[in-house]
Amino acid sequence: MTLDGYFEGHQNWDLSFHHTIWGPELETLSLEQLQSADYLVFGRVTYEGMAAYWTNAEADTSEQEVAKLMNNIPKLVFSKTLKSADWHNTTIISENASEEIRKLKQQGGKDLYVFGSANLSETFINGDLFDEYRIGIAPVILGSGRPLFKKGMPSKTLSLVSTQPLSTGGVVLKYSKNSNS
Repeated sequence: MTLDGYFEGHQNWDLSFHHTIWGPELETLSLEQLQSADYLVFGRVTYEGMAAYWTNAEADTSEQEVAKLMNNIPKLVFSKTLKSADWHNTTIISENASEEIRKLKQQGGKDLYVFGSANLSETFINGDLFDEYRIGIAPVILGSGRPLFKKGMPSKTLSLVSTQPLSTGGVVLKYSKNSNS
């Protein structure tokens, strides 16, 4: 997200600032996260954008390893309107997003990662389903756009797990939820 709190501009996939933080450290972190994932979790809009990008990214050698993982890890897309999903290893779930994630978490295993997906993330925040928040901050003031954390969300107190400065000027912040929040 940007320094002033926007995860995208006013339009879906208005992500021009994302390239400002991509570099070797973020690529390494991405690979580590993907290697520890049982599932990638998306809302419809993010799913469609990610599918369009990553299904064609394997030809780009600089992203080849990330693309292989993105394309092969099982994906869950939560949508009431999406009827089919062509991205390899994708399951569409149209009802009870929070309950489905709760069931998967109870099964144990590896991690579930939600990428972007602000509306779905809001559902999971309200359902107290995130154990950890990982947020990349781009050194950009966008001025306006779509915030990840919307007004009116429930208050949560988090604990800082780590900060990772990036050579690109960004920083990755990791927070865990407090057991009493």
